[in-house]
Amino acid sequence: RGNFIHLCNPHLEKMKEDILYHFALGTGTHDFPALFGDVKFVCVGGSPSRMKAFTTYIAEELGLGSPGCDYPNICAGTDRYAMYKVGPVLSVSHGMGIPSISIMLHELIKLLYHAKCSNITIIRIGTSGGIGLEPGSVVITRQSVDATFKPQFEQVILGKTVIRSTNLDEHLAKELMQCSEEIGQFNTVIGNTMCTLDFYEGQGRLDGAICLYNEEEKLQYLKEAYDSGVRNIEMESSVFAAMCNLSGVKAAVVCVTLLNRLEGDQISSSHDVLVEYQQRPQKLVGYFIKKSLGKV
Repeated sequence: RGNFIHLCNPHLEKMKEDILYHFALGTGTHDFPALFGDVKFVCVGGSPSRMKAFTTYIAEELGLGSPGCDYPNICAGTDRYAMYKVGPVLSVSHGMGIPSISIMLHELIKLLYHAKCSNITIIRIGTSGGIGLEPGSVVITRQSVDATFKPQFEQVILGKTVIRSTNLDEHLAKELMQCSEEIGQFNTVIGNTMCTLDFYEGQGRLDGAICLYNEEEKLQYLKEAYDSGVRNIEMESSVFAAMCNLSGVKAAVVCVTLLNRLEGDQISSSHDVLVEYQQRPQKLVGYFIKKSLGKV
């Protein structure tokens, strides 16, 4: 299908209507090509409010819309996800963790397919815990690895374990790194991202409700992660990479680090500092989109 979305599901061709339940959208009720056919960039992130803020930001950067314009939530018929669109940029929230982003991606990929979109770039922008990096550093993911540092996403389907690749587009990662160098406002690295199933024990924290290991064991594990090339930890990148790979979509993950996990477990920076940190992936991806559209 060239540069169009590839669907790995022959059953969809037999359906008279495809209802994207968690988006409150459907092919029988909405004209997908008219609504989304011009989309070239999709940015996804955990928080609905953050993705709305990104929409406002990218609209200003691209000179689209009017100052103070309020962008409607396309998925207002549901409270599961939020979706905003300005020009060729679609902004979608995905919640927290692999199950939540997986559900969203199934429906997002079908949406792009039904809209007949082509040459799509999908970028996850988010926050993470850093390993061996100063807080506020931005990590562009080379590949997502699991909690044993393997570049794979493992899922049980029909009672059988299926393993999928989690490599991300190397050229896109280098393009984003070049953009960060041109901006020159914050430290950016390309490194592996560890994707876990949990925020506390799964990431070796000592401050959860349950913890049956000691600080020495925690630090040894995090140092092993660092030595294997891991520079940050989050909870969505593995399934994101796997699903984008299967769908033939160019994808990247760009996350800011809110703390250095070798120095602690709790985020202690002030609210204002954290807000500025969270804007860094938006600035980088916004600059990349502008540059891609010839507006830099």
